[in-house]
Formats: sequence, structure tokens, C-alpha cells
Amino acid sequence: MLERQAAVRPHALALEFEGATLDYAELAARSEALARHLCHDWGVSTGDRVAWLGLNHPIQLILLFALARIGAILLPLNVRLSPADWDSMIAQCSPRHLVHDAALADPARELGKRAGLSLHATDELAGVPTDGRMEVAGGPASPVLLVYTSGTTSRPKAAIHTQGMLLANMAIAASMQAISALDRIATVLPLFHVGGLCIQTLPALFGGAAVLLHARFSPEATLACFERQRPTLTLQVPATMKALIDHPLWTGTDLSCLRAVWAGSSVLPAPLIQAFHARGVPVCNVYGATETGPFSIALPPEHARSHVGSCGWPAPGVQVQLATEKGGTGELLVRGPNVVQQYWPDQPACDAQGWFHTGDLASRAADGSYTVVGRATDLIISGGENIHPAEIEELLSAHPGVAECAAFGLPDETWGEIVAIAVVRRQGARIDEQDLRRHLDGQLARYKMPQRWLWLDALPRTALGKLQRHALVQAAAIAGDTLI
Repeated sequence: MLERQAAVRPHALALEFEGATLDYAELAARSEALARHLCHDWGVSTGDRVAWLGLNHPIQLILLFALARIGAILLPLNVRLSPADWDSMIAQCSPRHLVHDAALADPARELGKRAGLSLHATDELAGVPTDGRMEVAGGPASPVLLVYTSGTTSRPKAAIHTQGMLLANMAIAASMQAISALDRIATVLPLFHVGGLCIQTLPALFGGAAVLLHARFSPEATLACFERQRPTLTLQVPATMKALIDHPLWTGTDLSCLRAVWAGSSVLPAPLIQAFHARGVPVCNVYGATETGPFSIALPPEHARSHVGSCGWPAPGVQVQLATEKGGTGELLVRGPNVVQQYWPDQPACDAQGWFHTGDLASRAADGSYTVVGRATDLIISGGENIHPAEIEELLSAHPGVAECAAFGLPDETWGEIVAIAVVRRQGARIDEQDLRRHLDGQLARYKMPQRWLWLDALPRTALGKLQRHALVQAAAIAGDTLI
């Protein structure tokens, strides 16, 4: 794929990072040169793993393409995890080399000592000579990327993405987003996760677009990018959308360059969507998981305003169905050419028919679009009635004094479960339970009304930002009588 782009548009911008640029010819040449260096100087061969610890950096992308050429595998480590988490991942996947950037040099050095890894800084890889050839050993079935799941309900597992799966996902994502060589993509989310890497960044290179790469998300830097570098597309998540909207520069920043903002999230709060829509920018949701490419269900721009809250329709080539459907909702099952089939080293990820069970509950509208209503494990059953936390959370999030909230179930002898809610107040807000009860009154059925209220400074989340409801149950147990 990279060689094709280099042949068609050798001098077109591929990557821009901190003022430095790479065109497609340079990106292809550096990837081939690094593959040759890894193979001949490091002894990396087909099937070997190489770990990466760093913020977003062009070397991470060059390394991925180099390893693909060899038929070897990249293991990106989540920089937000603890050293103990890294140790566990290294022990499971057994790489012999660790590449790191300057920002993570110290923790990389300590990790290397503990695990006996050979350390390599980005400066070392940037200086590899680009002369000579390196034959391609990898193919469509070759594993090329290991990405750990977030582990919200179980131990994190490394999903195995093959080259064929990544290419299928690139084609699907590029098609759904209509990415072309005319596009400029602002990448601000972390590349250690499939969201930052596979929803727009790799599809942009697949489509011959330019990637404006940021080391990490900053609302000020992102708004400045919109103003000065004029990207046509970007990918955000609810937390970064909120940070942009709350920033003092938001109202004065020219967003006319953006033909859409894509958002990677199962559930997008309506106020965040409406804030972008009010500025003339459609917000397009894309649903997926680490195991599904992740591009599996998407809401195109032409339906963004008419289907607020929906994830949209299955992407081309992706099959979706609802399992064990009850009351109009069921668990989302996904099958397609971009769906992971195994966890490292050989644990099946799908059922015997190739369906990946997402654990997410969704409803299907008459027009075929899907809306995620929550996790199957998060469903609250009170007095025999099913209660979806997302319904309560969406209503409460609309209150101006609520920064974020999460509903969860607590055991109850009479009802089986009762609804509890954890609330984070917006800075300076003076709200209490009665204020929020009045806000919900008339909008929420009485049996769905929260009976326990937990006030927190922040919601417990995984390193990838996913809510940990089980931690809320534990917090409620500790709070005891002070919960209300």
C-alpha cells in the first residue's frame, strides 16, 4: 500500500509532525530502510515482536510499516498504564526490542532493565541510511499489530491484527469517510490504541491524504491546528470534544475547514454533538472495539443531524446482528474482514461462526440504523424492569451543573437492584440531589429514578477512558450511609 502511494504521489505530503514533513516517497523509503536495519542489525525475523513506548511520533508509523515488510509484529504500550501493566504485557508477548521516544526515555530505561530488553531511541532509528533494498516477507495473513483491550470486566488481552485485517479496515474506513488525496487529517488521539491509529490515520495514508500528527491531545494546540493548518477531518472522543468546547478559544476559532468531526464512542452525549452542529460541523459517530478493526458501524455526515445519538449503519463488508434480543434491544455481534479472530497467542476472539460478541446492547431502528444503549453487564434490573444507564446519564448530562455522571445498580433485597448514580459537579456548581431530581422529574419513569446518589471528584476510568462501573459499586459500598 505504501509503495503504491509512493509511486502515484511521491512528493505529496504524507506526514507533518512538529514542523517536520515526510512525503510519500520519503515515508516508503524510510520504512524499507528501517526494515532492512531491523532484519540485518537487530536480527528481527518473521513473527518476532518489537515493543513501542512513546507519545505519537512518525517513527511509530514507520516502525509499523517496517515490521509489516518483515512479517514481524508491533506491540504498542499504552503510556497511561502502570509499569506493572507494561511488565505483564512484555511477559505475555515476549518482545526482545523496545523502541521509545525522548518523552518516555526514563520509564523505558527502567522497563528495559526489568525485562532484559534491547533499548532503541527514536533518534537512532531516524538516522538509518535509506539506500539498498529489502524484500517483502509479510503477507495478508501475517500478524502485524498487537493491541491490548481495555479490560473493563476481565483481564486485558492482546488482540492480533493481521496485515489483511488492517488493510480491510483501511479500505472500509476510507470509503465511509470519503477520504481522498485532497484531505488533511488532524490526528490528536494516541496511536497506541486502534482508535487513534486505525479510524483515520492509517486510512488517511491508504487514501493518499496528509496526516497532521500531534504528539498528544491539547485543546489549545488542536484549535490552533484548525485555525492555521486547516484540516478537513479529525477524530475526537467525548472527553476531547468537551475540552475543546470548554476552551476559551472555542468560540473564536474558525472551524470552516472541517467537513466533519468523527467521534469514536459507543454513546455520544447530545450536548457535545449539538455544540459542534451549532458551529456548522457535522459529528459522525463510529462504533467499534479493539477487536473489530475498529471501523464497524458508522453514521455518515448526511445523517448526522437527523440521527443524533445513533451509531449509524454497518460499514461496507461488515455484518451486524443483535443476539438474544429482548424488549427491542440485544447484544451487538459483528463479523467482517477487519474483525480480529484471535488473542495472543492462540485464544479465539470469535464464536464458531466468526461473530465477535461485543458485550454492548443496542437497538435497531426501522431504517436499519443502530443505537447503543449500554453494556450488557451494565443493565440494571429493578423489580423485573430493564433499566439502561445511558438513558439516565443522557438526561442528567444535560443539566448545566453536571460535568459527568454514571448510573449503576446496587443490590436490594426488595427490588433485586436499585438505581444509583455517581455525579461529578461542574466546577463552581452548587447542585444537590433535590436539584437533579427536579431536573429528572417528568422526563424519567419513577422506577428508573436514582435512589442513591454518590458525589465524586472524577469517575473511575481505565487508561483508555472507559468507565469502570464495578469501581462505582465498590465506592458506594465504602461510602455506606454517606452515599445519599
